[in-house]
Amino acid sequence: MPNVRQSERIAGVHIVEPTVHGDQRGLFIETFRREWFPNAREMLQGNRSNKQQGALVGLHYHLHQADYWYCPVGTIRVVLHDLREGGPTDGGTECFDISGENHLGVYIPPGVAHGFAALTDVVMTYLVDGYYNPADELGVAWDDPEIGADWGIVDPIVSARDQANPKRSAIPPHLVPRAPLRT
Repeated sequence: MPNVRQSERIAGVHIVEPTVHGDQRGLFIETFRREWFPNAREMLQGNRSNKQQGALVGLHYHLHQADYWYCPVGTIRVVLHDLREGGPTDGGTECFDISGENHLGVYIPPGVAHGFAALTDVVMTYLVDGYYNPADELGVAWDDPEIGADWGIVDPIVSARDQANPKRSAIPPHLVPRAPLRT
């Protein structure tokens, strides 16, 4: 059985340490199971992201969509920040590494900003419980001192979109997640 635990810093975030089965042929790992996440919706779409070492993605957030991340190749530093005003962990930030070595996965509910830095060349897969909706693709500045993220890299490669994201204090009021969003 996998070890599925709730984050102590951000409500609704679940970190999965799956069971690894291996023999002389290699490994088998069940990386996702819907029943591991109470109150979660069915995942509808799977995506893959290949990034070079030093790339930084985020911070992005959604008002309606949850994500599940898994990194089978390389190592990423995951950064999560709870934007849900009025929630029990509003303003909480959590940083940790997931990799092809530790096999961790992470479930990220709506309203939690999420990003990652490629500590090595990586292949990252993620599942989402909603189809792509540009109106629900929102962002907050990856380098906002109020968030205080430790990305684990210097001189990151950041997209123009991510460089243009506002600081948390400048998010337009109608785009600020407010608790309770579903977890």
